[in-house]
Amino acid sequence: MCIVQDDSSRFAELLAELSGLTTEAQTAERGDLDLLSTIELVRAMNAEDRRVPEAVAAQAEPIAAAVDGITERFRRGGRLIYIGAGTAGRIGVLDASECPPTFGTDPAMVVGVIAGGEKAIRSAVEDAEDDEDAAIADLDRLSLSADDTVVGISASGRTPYVVSGLVHARETGALTVAIAANAGSAIGSAAEIAIEVVTGPEFISGSTRLKSGTAQKLVVNMLTTLSMIKLGKTYRGVMVDLVATNEKLRVRSVRTVSQLAGASVEEASAALRAADGSVKLALLMLATGADAASGAAALEASGGCLRDAISALS
Repeated sequence: MCIVQDDSSRFAELLAELSGLTTEAQTAERGDLDLLSTIELVRAMNAEDRRVPEAVAAQAEPIAAAVDGITERFRRGGRLIYIGAGTAGRIGVLDASECPPTFGTDPAMVVGVIAGGEKAIRSAVEDAEDDEDAAIADLDRLSLSADDTVVGISASGRTPYVVSGLVHARETGALTVAIAANAGSAIGSAAEIAIEVVTGPEFISGSTRLKSGTAQKLVVNMLTTLSMIKLGKTYRGVMVDLVATNEKLRVRSVRTVSQLAGASVEEASAALRAADGSVKLALLMLATGADAASGAAALEASGGCLRDAISALS
């Protein structure tokens, strides 16, 4: 009987907690979606989605603070580690997986950790988001240090796995950042920097893979893209550390060198061959006349910043 009472009490507590979340709210104006025509559904859902960029813009200052913190720790050799469950976890994994081909980073530099492990990327793992101990164990397996940044993602802002991970990361001395879709979130309180993008009730109540998920993707795009820009991974708004792992990217490499250096396709191709496929090194060689060895040394001395390397050799 005591167990039943405890369970009932916990259920009532959770019900009250969820009922107060913006992401769980229902709106009377929505009406019965199943009675709308397809074109009406498209327009109604699109109208909701348009609210997301404005909500992200309202969090510009904490996002900028997070970018600066992440960049500082990258320069110290630290990593960016995303933790989340369900959709939020998958968004972190997605962003991490796209950094190596886009920016030429080591796969260990940006890492995505999802509650329930690899299986949870494709399939739901029941109760994984409630496992507080698993978050600590998952981070410990990465040998977390004070040079790292841990970004916890949770639409509700109360996911136990994420809260626990952030608390543990903060105790370790890592920079902690929270991305939530509700104001005054538990993960926001647990982290040093709270990015709370309040996008309002979902198009389908409680389906946080929708607006909340879109907002999360926009924010993580900023965290990695802007920190990589500050690390010199782009030049004149173009990716210059991309890894040409397929035909499309090889063609893009030639086109990038040709356009930025004002060189012919033949000249760009020759420079890339001499630079062993490095777009950044090929551009430096064409801009300064340096050979591959001298160019590589200049890039290393400049911390990989092409603009600074060009200035040093000019």
